[in-house]
Amino acid sequence: MMNISNEQLDRALRWRYATKVFDPARKIPADTWATLEQALVLSPSSFGLQPYQFLIVQDPELRAKLLPFTWGQKQVVDCSHYVVFTARTRLAAEQVDAFIRRIAEVRGISPETESLKSYRAMMAGSLLDGGPVAGMIPEWAARQAYIAIGNLMTSAALLGVDACPIEGFQPDKYDEVLHLKDSGFASVVCCALGYRAVSDKYATLPKVRLPEAELIRHL
Repeated sequence: MMNISNEQLDRALRWRYATKVFDPARKIPADTWATLEQALVLSPSSFGLQPYQFLIVQDPELRAKLLPFTWGQKQVVDCSHYVVFTARTRLAAEQVDAFIRRIAEVRGISPETESLKSYRAMMAGSLLDGGPVAGMIPEWAARQAYIAIGNLMTSAALLGVDACPIEGFQPDKYDEVLHLKDSGFASVVCCALGYRAVSDKYATLPKVRLPEAELIRHL
């Protein structure tokens, strides 16, 4: 496996910023976008269950409908690719069993092996049947989606692609426009990706962070 250097990672993270103005004429190449989609697919999640779906909204008319419910933030319509992260609003044994079958399929083993039976029981004990997470599935699933958006933005920075996370939107209105009612998923966060416009004054501003001593404690 090839590793990037410490300096390359640091440079990419310092280069990235929440892009305010995208160049609508510049599009992410297909092969680069395919890699970023894989970054979404390969994101870690609790139990590996991936309780989310990523909606890649490329239809200009659909984006225009979302714009007024995003407080008019033009990134929605000007970016190359727009991702709406949706999280499960409920979880049932059906999803847990489907995941167990998927593990068995990918790893070429029987879903009836003791290890998978034990893993299913552990997931069910936490997420189903009155387990400690069973009553907070939407919140738990949303947290997993936030892990994915972080992974996407870091991956984008390493590939020289700009990104802007967007929480300033009306989730219920998004759900209406995207026909998510009764789907078992709800919008939780969004991300616009593409390339910064030369007119974006925020691109050259120094990155402001609290002092490390206030953010990091070594115990």
